[in-house]
Amino acid sequence: MKRSKLLIMSAMLMTSMLTYAQEEKKENNEEEGFIFTTVKENPITSIKNQNRSGTCWSYSGNGLLEAELLRMGKPEADISEMFVVYHNYMDKADKFVRMHGETNFAAGGSFYDVLYVLKNYGALPEEVYKGLNYGEENHVHNEMDALSRAYVDQVIKLKTLTPVWKKGYSGIIEAYLGEVPEKFTYNGKEYTPKSYAKELGLNADDYVSITSFTHHPFYEQFVIEIPDNWRWASSYNVPVDELNEIVENAVNNGYTVAWGSDVSEKGFTRKGLATLPDVKGADLSGSDAARWLGLTKEEKDKEIEKMFKSPSTELVVTQENRQKGFDNYETTDDHGMLIYGIANDQKGNPYYMVKNSWGETGDYNGIWYASVPFLKSKTINIVVHKDALPKKIAKKLGVK
Repeated sequence: MKRSKLLIMSAMLMTSMLTYAQEEKKENNEEEGFIFTTVKENPITSIKNQNRSGTCWSYSGNGLLEAELLRMGKPEADISEMFVVYHNYMDKADKFVRMHGETNFAAGGSFYDVLYVLKNYGALPEEVYKGLNYGEENHVHNEMDALSRAYVDQVIKLKTLTPVWKKGYSGIIEAYLGEVPEKFTYNGKEYTPKSYAKELGLNADDYVSITSFTHHPFYEQFVIEIPDNWRWASSYNVPVDELNEIVENAVNNGYTVAWGSDVSEKGFTRKGLATLPDVKGADLSGSDAARWLGLTKEEKDKEIEKMFKSPSTELVVTQENRQKGFDNYETTDDHGMLIYGIANDQKGNPYYMVKNSWGETGDYNGIWYASVPFLKSKTINIVVHKDALPKKIAKKLGVK
């Protein structure tokens, strides 16, 4: 009898030790963070650094164009972001004054601003126009932005415009970015900005903007009501699942995608992750009540914090909660980036590989991994080559 009890106690002890070891292994696995395996990766150009300037739209838009050249089998190019910025700052001032100051005037912009410049003004190589005319090694636009805004505000306030106000304004922008050359020599050949753009072989009209909101009809175009869309560019409206389908189809077929998103969420970390953990839906008492009932608020907050550091259950994104986020200002137009690949985490969850413009920072040297729920919830719009659209969606939109 004693021998039987001893055997039973030994078995219970072994079971307890095994359970403890499994729990410890589980916790250690959670602490190892995210482990990504690349599924599909399309070529992109090098990581750039917008530094202290609000010009992510130019970097991501140009990143799309540069990646498109690679996709087309053309030589790698480094297209000047500040050439794009220069022309948009000039056009923005003109519109702001014409509208008596009743439009947005700030550093932000949209992907359409990049395409507009390509089509109407051309392009310059980065080597020809760096836009660093003020003694800095990287872009710092605080002073230029403040002075340019003060200038147009004063022009509007005076109400009597002189024929030289634009010349005065351009003097401010050129003092910082430099004068745009009418002609230049590059790789032993003379160009104008328009002839250089023509040689690149990119057609601005080949690219479409896609969004997903319910306050406008699906499969029609509308102007997204965000301050940075100051040119009032239109986007095609599709259900959110089709928005994600477009991104997935594009990447899997060799295309990259310009991505405008809200990055003010806690899940968009500065270490290279963009996830949407279901914190509100986390049941911290549930079936494991014995574990949770004894925890303090601080301890529970610490457990929630872990959800942002390793793969966890993410929010189920619906058309309704996506729309609510936009309507109540939770989802805002913060940042432009470039989606170029797909990867899976150690649990098999898919993520989009994203090229950022904050230099080689974070855990992945300037690359971010964005979960599908994050993209579906926080995307303002995407821009992609029209040939990257799934045929059935292109037909619904009337895109040929």
